[in-house]
Formats: sequence, structure tokens, C-alpha cells
Amino acid sequence: MDQRRVLTGDRPTGRLHLGHYVGSIANRVKLQEKYRCSFIIADLHMLTTKPDRDSIDEISENARQMTLDYLSCGIDPQKANVFLQSAIPETYELNLIFENMITVPRLVRTPSLKEMAKNAHLDEMPFGLLGYPVLQAADILLPRAHLVPVGKDNVAHVELTREIAKRFNYLYGEVFPVPDFLVGEVPTLVGTDGQAKMSKSLGNAILLSDDPKTVEKKVRSMYTDPNRISADVPGRVEGNPVFIYHDVFNPNKAEVEDLKERYRQGKVGDVEVKEKLSKAINGFLDPIRERRAEFESRKGYVDEVIYEGTLAHRELAKETMKEVRKAMGINSAWNRISRKVEEVRKSRERVQT
Repeated sequence: MDQRRVLTGDRPTGRLHLGHYVGSIANRVKLQEKYRCSFIIADLHMLTTKPDRDSIDEISENARQMTLDYLSCGIDPQKANVFLQSAIPETYELNLIFENMITVPRLVRTPSLKEMAKNAHLDEMPFGLLGYPVLQAADILLPRAHLVPVGKDNVAHVELTREIAKRFNYLYGEVFPVPDFLVGEVPTLVGTDGQAKMSKSLGNAILLSDDPKTVEKKVRSMYTDPNRISADVPGRVEGNPVFIYHDVFNPNKAEVEDLKERYRQGKVGDVEVKEKLSKAINGFLDPIRERRAEFESRKGYVDEVIYEGTLAHRELAKETMKEVRKAMGINSAWNRISRKVEEVRKSRERVQT
């Protein structure tokens, strides 16, 4: 196995959806076969937009559900660590160090932060949200990751991580690799409303754990071509969410091409197109549902996966911070004081004896 490391993950705000799968999880399943992978349950990141006590109380259950999604999609805890971010003390320490290596104007230029604040209905940006990419850099560089599978909206965050790694190495010596990013084959999956990317908070998501009836209901309500008022009116395929989903999730490419051709000619209705999409998506989700049910039946297993993965990640973090402190000389003052105190105390003991 390649000894290079991979780090990526998600905030525990609920169950994962199809956008998560095509944007990152599919890549993670492949990468765990080749690299040493760590997948983060980023509960500290969640605090940037959901710091209330009720949201914090939901972290444990959300972390379990998210881990179930990981396992159901094929993440293997024997090949990858799934860990809880807040349980890694070194995360806080490295985040503080990195905060002093980046300027406020540089962070303000991060394009995704304003959108995150808007989606969270925040009138003003909290300091923690402004520093979101810095904390992300700490997550990535603690295991000294070489590759970060991300969605399209997080590419700018990895670019900032690269800047921080280069600056640290320039100031203190080569400690960190400069990580690359890997975007999924479908960088952004539009939501069922056709207006924005798929998101639980926007209510336009098909969850990986949705049952067949729920999938059918969501597909029936999907946005299509607004100018097509009846089945005999030629419709637009390009940019049409229903056909975007067909391209991604329907393995019967001949059927997809036939639907597209008839749709353009006004010879097929939305009902048939959506029925066949529901069948395709449910066919894609059926094996995931089966694995999820199997893992759910194993009492305590999911908690154990998170626990063992977190302990393993702590060891990585300790090794990295040992190298960071050594490179920076950040403990030199404390070491000198400690040695001085020990010398004085030993001298006193000799005098007393």
C-alpha cells in the first residue's frame, strides 16, 4: 500500500445524500484501497454555523448516522480511520499556530464563506466561520495528508492549506507535505429543486438512507423544463436536473439516450422520465440500504468504529505535533525553565542531606 495519506470528511449535521456520494464518498472508497485514509467527523466545524446546545446534543447521533452512511457505501474501518474531530486535542493547538500564519484579508477572499453564512442565516460572520479554512488546514495537516478528496466548493480551502503548509515549511523547516486535491467525477450535484446544489438545509436532497417510496416522492416533485407545459412540447435536456441524474445514476445508457431523444421531440412525458429515474436511483441505493441494515443490526459496532478510529488518529496527531514543536522551538522556553527548576531542586536535596 502507498504510504501517502488521505484526509477528508463531513460535518455531522445529519445523514448524507447523493451529492456527498458523487462529490467525495465514491472517491474515498477507491482511495482506501491504495492510500492510508482518515475520514473526519468534523463536529468543530459544525460549531461555526450551529453553536447552539440543541445542535451540539445532536452530534453523537448524527455522527453515528453519518458513519453508517460511510460503512454502507463501502468505507472499510480496517483500511481507514473514521474519527471524531473534537476528540483530537492537537487539533486545537495546530489551529492556533496556523491562525498566526494567515491574514484576515486572505481569509475574506475565500469564496465559500459568504455562502455558508447566508445558508446559515447569519447577518454577520463569526470569527470561527472566517477561520473555517484554517481549522480545515489543521485537520488536513495533522495526519500530514498528501491528498484531499473534496467537492468543488472546498477546492479554495485546500489551496489555502497549501499556502499554510508552504509558509510553515519556509519558516521552520520541512514538516508538512503540500497536499493536492481531488474533485469527484460530478463536482457539484444540483438539488431536486434545480436551483442550487444538493443540500439537506435547503430541502432539495435525496438521502442515501431514503426508502424507495421517499425516493419516488422526491423524484416526482423534481424540477424539469419550466417551459414544457405538456408532454407533446419539445423539452430541454441540457441542464435539466432529471437528465443530470439519469446521466449519473442510470446504468442503462441506451435507455437514457432514448429518453433524451424523445424528450427533445416532445414524444415522452415527465411522468415516464421520472418513473425510470426513480427505478434507477432505487437500484443504485438498494445495496447501500442492505449494508446499512446489516450494520445497524450489530449493536455497538458503529460507536466502536468511531472510537477505534479516533484513538488511531490521536497517535498520528501526537507524532505530528512533536515534530511541529521541535521545528518551531516552541517549547524551548518551557524546557529551559523545567531544567532550571529541576537543577535547583536537586541542589536543595543535596544540601538537605
